[in-house]
Amino acid sequence: MHLKLLHLQIFLADNLYPCLILEINNYLENIISEFSYHKFLKFSIFILNLLHKSGIKMNEINNSKKLYSKAKKYIAGGISSQIRVLEHSEVPLFISNAKGSKIWDVDGNEYIDYIQGMGPNIFGHAPDFLNENVSKEIKNGMIYAAQFDKEIEVAEKSLEILNVKDWTVRFASSGTEIDQLLIRLMRGYTNRQLFVKFEGHYHGWMDSINYSVHPDLELAGDSSSPEAIPESKGMDQNTKNSVIIARWNDIDHLKQIFEKYGNQIAGVLMEPILANTNCIIPDDGYIQSVKKLCHDNGSLIAFDEVITGFRILKGSAKEYFDVTPDLSTFAKSFAGGFPIAMLAGNREIMNFIADGTVYHGGSFNSNVASIAAANASLDQMIGDKIFFYNLEQKGQKLIHGINALSKDLDIDIHAQGLGSVFSISFTEKEHIRDWRDHFRNCDENKYKSFCEIAFKKGIRLSSNGRVHLSTAHTENDLEKTLEVFKNSLIELKQKLSR
Repeated sequence: MHLKLLHLQIFLADNLYPCLILEINNYLENIISEFSYHKFLKFSIFILNLLHKSGIKMNEINNSKKLYSKAKKYIAGGISSQIRVLEHSEVPLFISNAKGSKIWDVDGNEYIDYIQGMGPNIFGHAPDFLNENVSKEIKNGMIYAAQFDKEIEVAEKSLEILNVKDWTVRFASSGTEIDQLLIRLMRGYTNRQLFVKFEGHYHGWMDSINYSVHPDLELAGDSSSPEAIPESKGMDQNTKNSVIIARWNDIDHLKQIFEKYGNQIAGVLMEPILANTNCIIPDDGYIQSVKKLCHDNGSLIAFDEVITGFRILKGSAKEYFDVTPDLSTFAKSFAGGFPIAMLAGNREIMNFIADGTVYHGGSFNSNVASIAAANASLDQMIGDKIFFYNLEQKGQKLIHGINALSKDLDIDIHAQGLGSVFSISFTEKEHIRDWRDHFRNCDENKYKSFCEIAFKKGIRLSSNGRVHLSTAHTENDLEKTLEVFKNSLIELKQKLSR
């Protein structure tokens, strides 16, 4: 029986919970001399209490494995969006239900969810107020192929929150789609073909724009003249001729581009806060300089706020930087999880859509469910005067907690960004400036290992390092998350030292 107990000690301490070796060993030393079934039971209870106290569990996902095997027979790759194959489990997770900050898989495992649908669920999963409003509205129909009054309300409230004058909007169904319309409008308005995008920025998967999102630097060329690297096979190679790739956070490089192509550039498209690479906040004055450079050359400046819009501040990036772009795109958060997107911008430019000069259509645009969800979401944001402040404070607690763990445990984890959306990476640098900086200095394998450990303990993180906070995340969620992060980092450190 002593031998069995020692085997259990080795299994628990060395394989599953290395962060608890010392505490387990100390307990065993006190009971092993007079071992009995009664003491073995006490030891089992001790282990369970220890794991509960530490927020540690090891999730099994056997039912997800079975469903994934079946899904691959009928669905290409077994998934409906490529990023879902990058779950930190052995297979893509299959979900049974979700509520608030939590999500449950088909094996009954509970997770504190920081993916939150890749950002849309700003109120958490399945908020009652939103579902009630949608259920009420869709009783009257779902798709009219005509206008209705709630659509006007959503447009009016959106512009109120953004605090812009003489802007109008157009609705669509997804971020990729609305960014495509944005590019078409920039070209139509300026009668120019070229546009600038930055390395590390993502604006959807369409052929015209899906370049140099996360390029391998061996292919991406010299930093003074980056190549446009397609993110997928099968893309129309002719679209490459219309894209100029620039380095983010480097105004001198952008000036060189305008010196060469200035009178041909329709506009510059950017994530003003680089949510798809380390949630990088640009240098002071950078956005202002980009706008001046654009307008000096007759080009437009456009913000892609599909992720950050209606999330970081009441006025989004426009308020954060005190810079009003010519055009902005929004999606995700402002309908609380329902599919909707919006292009907003200067009336003079938007009139090219209004009169049909720049064509835009879509059967599902402004469908009743999405408009009802957006209406209810915007009411919450407008009605709660400290809505964005509270969201920011929650995220800042995690950011400060993660960076404190880095110092306390002497491990190179780092969090940066804003509270409601920030990024976790493993790097010795205190601030990542652009994609090339990320590529050279962030250890993605170490991040992946960390996420796999945290996942087994009930914390669900995205594969790209981005963390999405919601109003549903509680103080207890945040405390538990930091405790799990601590234990996961200790375990990771021990694995790396072997």
